Amino acid sequence: MKAFTEEIGRAVVIPNDSINTDIILPKQFLKNILKTGFGKDLFFDWRYLEDGTLNPDFELNKPEHKGATILITGTDFGSGSSREHAVWALTDYGFKAVIAGGFSDIFYMNATKNGLLPIVLPEADRAILRQVKADELITIDLPNQVVIYQTQTFHFDINPQWKEKFIKGEDDIDHTLQFANQITAFEQKRPNFG
Repeated sequence: MKAFTEEIGRAVVIPNDSINTDIILPKQFLKNILKTGFGKDLFFDWRYLEDGTLNPDFELNKPEHKGATILITGTDFGSGSSREHAVWALTDYGFKAVIAGGFSDIFYMNATKNGLLPIVLPEADRAILRQVKADELITIDLPNQVVIYQTQTFHFDINPQWKEKFIKGEDDIDHTLQFANQITAFEQKRPNFG
């Protein structure tokens, strides 16, 4: 996992509430487990018209939002099935963080394990952030747990253990490997029942 300390990037706003994992990445795209190649199918039913062409009215398809790395959205983001592929689609597209009013527990955990920073902010803060223009930058400062937009600073909470993993760029396997010597020592002392 890549380390995440600060993201200074452009944002795109999809203000809808209750965006579930089937909206984020429909089930017909769950055919591989490589974590890549899903970005083109992100929000498929919203991004594409019936004839397969891009929907020019959908925010991600507007040229001014190309390269956005921060998604600002509504409440209850990522509900529905537990598909990790939804997170892979967001990261493959290029998002580094999602700011929402809340996340389903499973989606939140999938995000933290795959380097996508889920940030919960109240409606009043998100109402200000929704005013962001395509050429403006938002800063996410993870060590200080703040989102900065223009002169406004918004604090967010995060579990200290997950925060440390993001800052160090460690996933669960990297974290476990820190204890490789102790694991090896334990295995060598353990009786062999075979």
